Amino acid sequence: MKEIVLDTETTGLSVENGHRIVEIGCIELDNQIITSNHFHCYLNPQRKVSDEAFKVHGYSDEFLSDKKKFQEIADEFTNFIKDKKLIIHNAKFDLSHLNNELKLVGKKPISEDQVVDTLDIAREKFPGSQISLDALCKRFRIDNSKRKLHTALIDCELLSKVYVNLIDQKEPKLNFSEKINNVSNNKKSQINFCKSIIQPTSKELKEHQDFLKKSLKKNYF
Repeated sequence: MKEIVLDTETTGLSVENGHRIVEIGCIELDNQIITSNHFHCYLNPQRKVSDEAFKVHGYSDEFLSDKKKFQEIADEFTNFIKDKKLIIHNAKFDLSHLNNELKLVGKKPISEDQVVDTLDIAREKFPGSQISLDALCKRFRIDNSKRKLHTALIDCELLSKVYVNLIDQKEPKLNFSEKINNVSNNKKSQINFCKSIIQPTSKELKEHQDFLKKSLKKNYF
């Protein structure tokens, strides 16, 4: 099952006040494992970045001035997320901005049915606790030291790890048994994968014992 962890950065909080997206980051998960497939872009919002937003992500008007406009990346973005679940933290915020951008270029909005909001999962799982992305990283002992400012791809990477913990899938499920077609006789056979156990030889055991005796003698006598 493929999912997309998604995050945006904007010029400000409210679509109603004309704020726009300045960055989109997406990371693909395949059975909760990050793949090499991702989407990322900075955008020219065609308006000024608010002082509050600049303090959050650090993208200046000058930096964004030569970046593509949303209409130039809209097709690539919508194709990337098509028919995949979107994993978003505080989805209401990101969806309002994404759907505003899509509306401005005449494209269909993203349905809420396509979205998994990790904020809702965290709120249900840890009622009364802090459930910001940083707080959840701390709870699950996820290193977020790279997160000096809010940037979309770093936030996506952190959220992917938080998401795996929130759904109690601490480690990805790996299928070590798969069926393949036997071309020669048209039958299906099963291949089982396992680790081979290598036993030490008597010589290796003796050498190990001698090593331990020498180490103990050196350290304690």
